[in-house]
Amino acid sequence: MKDKICMITGATSGIGKETALGLAKRGASVVIIGRDRSRGEAARDEIRVQSGNPNVDLLLADLSSQTSIRQMVAEFTAHNTQLHVLINNVGLAPIKRSVTVDGVETTLAVSYLAPFLLTNLLLDTLKRSVPARVVNVAGDFHRKATIQFDDLMSERDYTYVRANNQAKLALILFTYELSRRLTGVGVTANCLHPRAVGTDGPLKDPDLSPFARFMYKLVKPFFISPAKGAETSIFLACSPEVENITGKYFIKKSPVASSAESYNEEIAKHLWEVSAKLTKLEENLQ
Repeated sequence: MKDKICMITGATSGIGKETALGLAKRGASVVIIGRDRSRGEAARDEIRVQSGNPNVDLLLADLSSQTSIRQMVAEFTAHNTQLHVLINNVGLAPIKRSVTVDGVETTLAVSYLAPFLLTNLLLDTLKRSVPARVVNVAGDFHRKATIQFDDLMSERDYTYVRANNQAKLALILFTYELSRRLTGVGVTANCLHPRAVGTDGPLKDPDLSPFARFMYKLVKPFFISPAKGAETSIFLACSPEVENITGKYFIKKSPVASSAESYNEEIAKHLWEVSAKLTKLEENLQ
């Protein structure tokens, strides 16, 4: 991965941080995206020390804000003409429904629309860097979801589980549609399920009930480590085995079938159109 530039969202902790560390150990120049400066700088410095790679940088962005995403991309492209790997790792599913500064339901905004917008804003840079790769971290509970176009913001029926599952399905639909639109360009797009990973993320939600907090602490030791959870992300980012593979869903480094709805091209195209409107994005892929 020497001379390769990789960007990873949600990289100040958990799977994202382990992914950044793994790529830095392989010699890549790594850009981690975080929201909090102090946490971001601590993660950056730790990755530099553990990997022995000084080429680890931090950019700040609140991925719930489309303006913040655009500002971060502008800062990145002002200093970089290439990007070889983009890993959309960040995910969020708050217990209580909320909306972002853009008026979008938070889970949909962070777990799906942020990757959609960020990827599209960086497409020209990725195309200049071919071969390049987009890796989206989704989840297997997408199988329990369907895209509710008549209630995309979960205004009528919000549970964090339903919102999270729909966002993961949307991310897979986006991955497949992106791969179709990038046919022959030299940029691949794949997604993955990292499996059940024991992180402290859920415990940071102030709305998590005491019982749910207790139960999560009880089962957490049975989950895999963030390092194990990052293995497929790293594999899709740098393995020569998948250099020409695109539009696939992976678990434990192997392609598997995702849900039937995730392959519905009409739904994928409609979702793309809706997403472009929600992010005020000009169509830049034909």
